[in-house]
Amino acid sequence: MPDARQVVVYSRKGCHLCEVVKESLIKLSRHGSFTLREIDVDSDNEIRRQFNDEVPVVFIDGRKAFKYRMDEREFLRKLAS
Repeated sequence: MPDARQVVVYSRKGCHLCEVVKESLIKLSRHGSFTLREIDVDSDNEIRRQFNDEVPVVFIDGRKAFKYRMDEREFLRKLAS
């Protein structure tokens, strides 16, 4: 079995779009095809500078895959590629 893909979502508290994307990712992660890590952009000054106006941002294996919104079918397609 191949290693699980690594998915990172950069988000912040109080962000509605972040909550929607995180809920989708949590639901999809139950299938076990990836590991999910969440990073609060407000926890680090450098991360805040990098992503302040872009949250939520989703990376798959270190590559930016989505910004602001995420389509679940498109996420699964990117995950499989």
